Amino acid sequence: MWETRTKAVPYTVMKPVWETHAKQVPYTVMKPVWETRTRQVAYTAMKPVWETHVKQVPYTVMKRVWETHAKQVPYTVLRPLWETHVKQVPYTVMKPVWETRSKQVPYTVMTPVWETQVKQIPYTVMKPVWETHVKQVPYTVLRPVWETRVKQVPYTVLKPVWETRTKQVPYTVMKPVWETHVKQIPYTVMKPVWETQTKQVPCTVYRRVWETHTREVPYSVVRPVWETRTKQVQYTVMTPVYETHERSVCSTVLRPVTYTKTVKVVAGRWETRAIAEPGCGGEKNEAAQKSVVTHRVWVPEIVEREVECTRYVRETCVTKVPYTVCRMMPEQRVKTYTYRVCRMVHETRSKTCTYQVSRIVPEQIVKTRTYRVCRMVPEQRIKTQTYQVCRMVPEQHVKTYTYQVCHMVPEQRMKSYTYRVCHMVPEQRVKTHTSRVCRMVPEQRIKTQTYQVCRMIPEQRVKTHTYQVCHMVPERRIKNCTYRVCRMVPEQRVKTQTYQVCRMVPEQRVKTQAYQVCRMVPEQRIKTHTYRVCRMVAEQRVRTQVYQVCHMVPEQRVKMCAYRVCRLVQEQCVRQVPYTVMKSVACTKTVMATKLVPKTVTCTVTRHVPRAVTERVPACISVTSCCQKQEAVEPSCKG
Repeated sequence: MWETRTKAVPYTVMKPVWETHAKQVPYTVMKPVWETRTRQVAYTAMKPVWETHVKQVPYTVMKRVWETHAKQVPYTVLRPLWETHVKQVPYTVMKPVWETRSKQVPYTVMTPVWETQVKQIPYTVMKPVWETHVKQVPYTVLRPVWETRVKQVPYTVLKPVWETRTKQVPYTVMKPVWETHVKQIPYTVMKPVWETQTKQVPCTVYRRVWETHTREVPYSVVRPVWETRTKQVQYTVMTPVYETHERSVCSTVLRPVTYTKTVKVVAGRWETRAIAEPGCGGEKNEAAQKSVVTHRVWVPEIVEREVECTRYVRETCVTKVPYTVCRMMPEQRVKTYTYRVCRMVHETRSKTCTYQVSRIVPEQIVKTRTYRVCRMVPEQRIKTQTYQVCRMVPEQHVKTYTYQVCHMVPEQRMKSYTYRVCHMVPEQRVKTHTSRVCRMVPEQRIKTQTYQVCRMIPEQRVKTHTYQVCHMVPERRIKNCTYRVCRMVPEQRVKTQTYQVCRMVPEQRVKTQAYQVCRMVPEQRIKTHTYRVCRMVAEQRVRTQVYQVCHMVPEQRVKMCAYRVCRLVQEQCVRQVPYTVMKSVACTKTVMATKLVPKTVTCTVTRHVPRAVTERVPACISVTSCCQKQEAVEPSCKG
């Protein structure tokens, strides 16, 4: 069996540690020293002399002339036309209808159950004696009486009332509060310590030697040459062009459309129905004494009717309206201009110039140089640093919100309803009821007899109870409602529109144009030429070179390594091992024995017959993983 274990393995890592060093490196710098010198240079310059001339230039100007015109513009105005219509408005009235219903009322009756028993006891027998009685039974009949009433029904309408309220809403603002803190910061300052040292330095000195030379210097002179030229100038004149266009004006017209729809109307009729009531003649004349009572019953019916309705459909009418557009068309024209052009012609001349040439001659010199070496000494200092810390402090503010609240105010209104009330008027009647009464007369007897015991058993029965229910039946009625409809009638009108037309009229004008003519006049001048001479001076400097040294420091580390260990586990398994057992089997065979007297003898012989028997034997098996083959250990034959 494989187990995963973890062990700590120490190992050494070479960790680089960088150290910063500084060293002083002396070096020599050739420092240039510039000297400024001045010399006089004579030259000839062409000085331009400008002369102003005046000439008359005719030109044409398109003068804008505005003309006022008037035109008749027809337009359409939608004039509101009010029409009074009357429409049938159906409404529903709740009409009371009395309905006679029957309901089953369960009640319990104690039914006598007689049991027959036999015993020798004195007993009393209740002998029934039947008596006929006639009695007058008064009863009350509810007669319906219909009454028309008008009642004022108050109803409540919720009227919206807008109320402006103001509420204070607190909110928190994080206000930054700056706090000033002071902290001591130690730092190291490299303090320079200067040391004076002397050394012999061989150096090269460059000495300047001046030589005088002469050379011919060619130079260019610009000479003006005047030419008369003519050019065509294109310009654009805006010519007005009048165009008549039509535009579409959309207007909306409400057109009445009549359509028919089917409406279900709750209607009905009154029917006269006869109800038989019992009379007063007793049991024998009960069928003849029944009276017939006539009632009127409202029978509701739902009738479908065709109702004409009118709805207004918006139609968009498009009307063509002419209008005039003044469009300025650009027109290209050409005019000729005569002008003079001054062309500068380059002319090459030469002059003799004397100049000096400086030549640097190197010279070796040995000199004693005293120099100072700066050595940086670290010095610990402490500086006080003031810094600010921003701390957010919550600050409560309150801002006012104005909002509107719509609360519905109940408003009491009254409307009149006409309804019919059916109230039942009690009417007293008397009927004769003939009944037989059984009176039990006790009689004492003593004998052995069979007697009956009466045991009262509750029995559930149902009787029909007739009652009247008044339920309100909706009745559709129609009332005439007068309303006004606004129909927009198009009306043609004409208005006078004044507009201006711009007409361009050419006008000749003359302007005086001043122009300048440049004439070049030669002039002798002397200019002072300042130039700089560079002399290289050797200067010793020392610079501090910072470099880093990396040395490897061994560092001990520990890492966790996971490894697998294979452990052999004893596991009991069972396998089928075939082995041979010699089993005694009884068999009968006939053996011929020779005696003096030959006879047949029957005997029993035991012989061993091999047979294969399967037996379960415990075996030890080594269980390994990683797809290794399992090998079974042969069991020992001991025990």
